[in-house]
Amino acid sequence: MKKLLYTLTALIAIGSYAKAQETVYPSKDTKGLIFITNGTVHVGNGTILENATIKINNGKIVEVGTNIAIPADDVKVYSAKGKQVYPGLILSASDVGLKEISNGVRASNDYAEIGEYNSDVRSITAYNTDSRVMNVLRSNGILLASVNPEGGVITGSSSVVQFDAWNWEDAAYKMDAGIHINMPSFIVRFGRRGGFAAFGASAPTDPAKIALEKTEEIRNFFREAKAYNQESLHTNTNLKLAATKGLFEKKQKLYVHADQVKQMLVAIDFVKEFGFDVVIVGGSESFQIADLLKSANIAVILSEEHALPATEDDDIDQPYKTPAALQKAGVLFSLNDNSDNTRYRNVSYNAGTAATYGLTKEEALSAITLNAAKILGVDDRTGSIEVGKDANIIITSGDIMDMKSSTVEHAFIQGRKISLENKQTQLYERYKYKYGIK
Repeated sequence: MKKLLYTLTALIAIGSYAKAQETVYPSKDTKGLIFITNGTVHVGNGTILENATIKINNGKIVEVGTNIAIPADDVKVYSAKGKQVYPGLILSASDVGLKEISNGVRASNDYAEIGEYNSDVRSITAYNTDSRVMNVLRSNGILLASVNPEGGVITGSSSVVQFDAWNWEDAAYKMDAGIHINMPSFIVRFGRRGGFAAFGASAPTDPAKIALEKTEEIRNFFREAKAYNQESLHTNTNLKLAATKGLFEKKQKLYVHADQVKQMLVAIDFVKEFGFDVVIVGGSESFQIADLLKSANIAVILSEEHALPATEDDDIDQPYKTPAALQKAGVLFSLNDNSDNTRYRNVSYNAGTAATYGLTKEEALSAITLNAAKILGVDDRTGSIEVGKDANIIITSGDIMDMKSSTVEHAFIQGRKISLENKQTQLYERYKYKYGIK
């Protein structure tokens, strides 16, 4: 009887969840011509075009300018008069589609694999296009993301996806673009208020020694992988070593998750020894070695700008100033949002903060559009509103980086006009209807 009650309770909960889900379908392919007219077009590369028109044909941008004729035929025209037009925003590193409810519902999460060396794990095959988080991101102008696994030392490969698809095959924008590793920490930070440890917790006697031993293990793994991939024939296939071949051929990038200077110095050594194309993910202390990162041609994805300083010696506003320091040094960087609290929707407001602390508005925009596309290796297809690229475009009634004025009114992914509905907008309409509010 008790088992039957549990089953009934679970079925009721599932049924309630299904009713609560918003119904937002992927858009159908749009053929023919589309025009976005008379808007202020922020190209994404620092250029602004006033009162400009964008001509789109079969999902591709074919013309951008101020003197574009619109035929009298049956074409779709969207007026952007008095509006701002931007490239679709990009999350440079995320677990969207892999993690639904961050704490508490294990069955909704598929972002971490068992084991330490998981180079053969592919995030794309676990990507869930029905994630409810995605609809909120789209209504905030975020149209693409790099999705990466998180478990272990070498966590697996990331893929770039677009947020308008029925399945992961349709969503894939660039498959297996890079391999991610979590660099071991050289210091212990408990991360609690005041820096105090949790009750009963104790620090390792020599965290730096442990970290050096772990980094040597990582080096040995890559040395073995290099030797394995140089062989033409193998008696036995090693999937973990074979999965790294793209790193040595520079078809993939190595994304090193690191915040501390010592961790990033190890990443620089990886460039020297293996010739990898390295990207730092996190990079809270990257401002201290910006010139070294530039000389090693290492890009940086700044994970969270709305955060406390990394150390007690840093300026209280250092996270806000770091983007400008990297910009000044000539380091290619992008801004990201990895907060479980906001579920990554505040990336544009992170850019707005950076624009207040040293970046220009257009530099800040590039940090969440074109720079992100360059780092992810998709800048030939997206990241800016330029001829030949996919029409990944958003139209807003205000500044996309201003929390108060920004409202995304229209969004296009590869020329398809997508729905901006989500659970919150549907609840808004529901209770307007209930109380007779117009």
